Amino acid sequence: MTNQSEILPRPHCAELDEILGVTFPVLDDGFVRVIDYMGTDSSIVQAARVSYGAGTKKVSEDRGLIRYLLRHRHTTPFEMCELKLHVRVPMDCWRQWIRHRTASVNEYSTRYSVAIDAARSTAPDEWRAQSEINKQGSGVGVDPAIGTRLSAEEAELHQRCKDVYQGRLEQGVAREQARKDLPLGTYTEAYWKIDLHNLLHFLSLRMDEHAQYEIREYARLIGEKIVSKWVPHTWEAFLDYRFNSLYLSDAETQFVALLAQGKDDGARQLAFEIGWLTEKGGEVRLSREAREFKGKLGKFGLTAPW
Repeated sequence: MTNQSEILPRPHCAELDEILGVTFPVLDDGFVRVIDYMGTDSSIVQAARVSYGAGTKKVSEDRGLIRYLLRHRHTTPFEMCELKLHVRVPMDCWRQWIRHRTASVNEYSTRYSVAIDAARSTAPDEWRAQSEINKQGSGVGVDPAIGTRLSAEEAELHQRCKDVYQGRLEQGVAREQARKDLPLGTYTEAYWKIDLHNLLHFLSLRMDEHAQYEIREYARLIGEKIVSKWVPHTWEAFLDYRFNSLYLSDAETQFVALLAQGKDDGARQLAFEIGWLTEKGGEVRLSREAREFKGKLGKFGLTAPW
């Protein structure tokens, strides 16, 4: 009887193997560590080519195929790779992180264990003012003199909360209740396992300049220090076709076509028709979408006709 079994080597990435367990610091007391991974760029190619059947010749180089898959949004092959990280992150930042529900997560529990004795501290020059155009974002830095006072108040508050928490524990209060007044900046830890397709989605959102600075620092490190080593062809394609690319809506495409033809008046009229521009009291106002489109045009060296 013929033995039909086949011994297959486990795909591995030498560069990622070198940093398994290595602690990469983030912010003042956070970190990211690679615990384990499954698959490499070759695993994506293998999964994509299985539909051709055994014995079929390769249709392109691995790099070219990966770029094709990502460019045309074929996502399933990227789900064949997974990454498991150990992260230490402030709870306010973790709230945004955990909204990505496509990962498997096991978090440090302050019901079972005493809370981590560390909270994110803000340097005097790190305080940011509320953005005037983005309700959920920050803008320019706060005056350094004010920042100095804010940092001193923060340190005092953190110490007071720490003392209250420790006092409750010493008096026998249950950990699950003693923790309730800890600062939102208290660090937590978790194991976070996610497939590559969903990881790229996480990075595209959290590396973006509009993301909160703190989570952007984590995302940037994961992308540049880890993913780039693990799946270099995929990372290159991700930067080209997702992160550094521009998406144009149907309306935006019409605008570009009008501008390319020198029809600035037509473009301006279209902007009024679709509500990008409104006029009140003789003043022309731009919608948020119109302001974002101006930024896109700038990358083409073009100017909006308003």
